Amino acid sequence: NMAADTSVDILQKVLENEILQSTKVVEEHLDAEIQKLDQMDEDELERLKQRRLEALKKSQQQKQEWLSKGHGEYREIPSERDFFQEVKESKNVVCHFYRDTTFRCQIMDKHLIVLAKKHIETKFLKLNAEKSPFLCERLRIKVIPTLALIKDGKTQDYIVGFTDLGNTDDFTTETLEWRLGCADVINYSGNLMEPPFQSQKKYGTSFTKLDKKTIRGKIYDSDSDDD
Repeated sequence: NMAADTSVDILQKVLENEILQSTKVVEEHLDAEIQKLDQMDEDELERLKQRRLEALKKSQQQKQEWLSKGHGEYREIPSERDFFQEVKESKNVVCHFYRDTTFRCQIMDKHLIVLAKKHIETKFLKLNAEKSPFLCERLRIKVIPTLALIKDGKTQDYIVGFTDLGNTDDFTTETLEWRLGCADVINYSGNLMEPPFQSQKKYGTSFTKLDKKTIRGKIYDSDSDDD
């Protein structure tokens, strides 16, 4: 039994030694870091602080500039003329072409209100499709709701109906956020490779197939069954 005891003792000693060694390494590393900070002269620390402050100030100024251009809230613009002005002065714009009688537009509104507050780097607008025939024609908008996603004054992408959003009326705000992230029209921090709706394996009972009916020159609701 003595032999067994001895081997346990030896093991314990080895283990203690290992722990001591690794602790020593960590401590030495910390010491080195502390020494580095100690050796940083007042000037360097001051410079570091200045840089941090400047970065903070810059991001505050950027934020103020966005807010002064009407970012941070989801707004309706009165006419297509306003559209050009709004788009000209902001790098990222999301514009919802809606119609009062279309139920799906209200669903879209609900999510856009939330996202406009969260992503102040982007301007979120809505425009009545019936009051903007020229724009709808020019942007070839046939289905309502359609979101036009605009970068640097150019329409880069469209979200037409709910097809890209899991094809369901009860898509989440996260899903719309992900889709806007894919178009690079907001600063998206999630993983673009994983659409949020893929994790909701099965949809609720309100699964609705969207039919895109487009006949030239006429705009259809994505939620109406009439011709």
